[in-house]
Amino acid sequence: MADTASTEFTKDFTLQEPIGNEGIERAMAILKSGKLHRYNVDPDEKGEAALLEEEFAAYMGKKYCLACASCGSAMYLALKSAGVQPGDKVLCNAYTLAPVPGAIENAGAVIELVDIVDDYTIDLADLEKKAKSEDVKWFMLSHMRGHIANMDRVMDICAAHGLELIEDCAHTMGATWDGKKSGAFGLAACFSTQTYKHMNSGEGGLLVTDDPDLMARAIIYSGSYMLYERHTARPDMAVFDKIKTLVPNYSCRMDNLRAAILRPQLKKLDAQCARWNKRYQILERGLNAIDGITCPARDPRENYVGSSIQFSLIGQNEATIRRFLADCLARGVELKWFGNKEPVGFTSAYDSWQYFKELPVLANTKRILAVMCDMRIPLTFNADDCRLILAIIKEVSATVLK
Repeated sequence: MADTASTEFTKDFTLQEPIGNEGIERAMAILKSGKLHRYNVDPDEKGEAALLEEEFAAYMGKKYCLACASCGSAMYLALKSAGVQPGDKVLCNAYTLAPVPGAIENAGAVIELVDIVDDYTIDLADLEKKAKSEDVKWFMLSHMRGHIANMDRVMDICAAHGLELIEDCAHTMGATWDGKKSGAFGLAACFSTQTYKHMNSGEGGLLVTDDPDLMARAIIYSGSYMLYERHTARPDMAVFDKIKTLVPNYSCRMDNLRAAILRPQLKKLDAQCARWNKRYQILERGLNAIDGITCPARDPRENYVGSSIQFSLIGQNEATIRRFLADCLARGVELKWFGNKEPVGFTSAYDSWQYFKELPVLANTKRILAVMCDMRIPLTFNADDCRLILAIIKEVSATVLK
């Protein structure tokens, strides 16, 4: 590659690919019909939201699916519908994004954070230690930034200690562990369709489960107005009859417009995941070849989706990391850092969540996040863009990381 010392990267790290023609056409049809509300359908007509639920349930190999306003609302509904009560303790990995503990807090539960290890996944020894407590029944596992823990061990721990697992799959839609889809392991799983995720409707979420009682409660909680028969990826109506007057309405629905945009994207999801991974693998190989930078090795059983990449500047202090980030940004390469004491944009470390009754001291998590950098990989970047980003990071590293 030619000398890039004066070259800047000029593409936007937040710019996603446009919505495809089929999605635009479906959206226009909804707009022209005026039937944006998911229950505004003719007799015997399936709305776009109901069709999306059918199709995503089939994609996941699950019995039931509910389209929600966001992944955060899907997580909240999953917790409430699973039976989490105010004051219940919910385990959650400390490396995650704010909507995950936010959903637990919203359910009135007590959050207990679990440490992480150097490959950015949950610390299974710490999980097992905390799972042994008699007052722990629930576990919200966040597959943060697409890093999937050893799910065989996770499920062994859950089985041994009676933990009910709910998966946050906001970053692992389309991923698998040892051939099994992420989100197919626990009692329920929640997915995001926010703009920066693997399908884009601006905001949105999907909740899947095989449990009929959980799904019936979730549909009513979501705001079905006794119109749950218009859901088609649902349990039998008899399941609703016994609870229909006992479950409140929290209005967390997805509308037909967003569902219409998403349905064509689901058809292309696996192909899109493969495109992300080509970019990820170029970046991963290049970053690991730069002195002072490391991307932890990934388990061969993990078929991840590389829509973002994380790497560590091991042994560097705060001042050096801040200079590295600033110099990369000056050249157009936008990196996020989980070591900031204050939350910045979408990035926050667990010790900034001051609403916790008592923040734990998790030495490993703090050590790992203190040197972790994070970068989006939008599909608007091509292979040459990835190589230019690497060249810039390498040049900055040679100057800053000594």
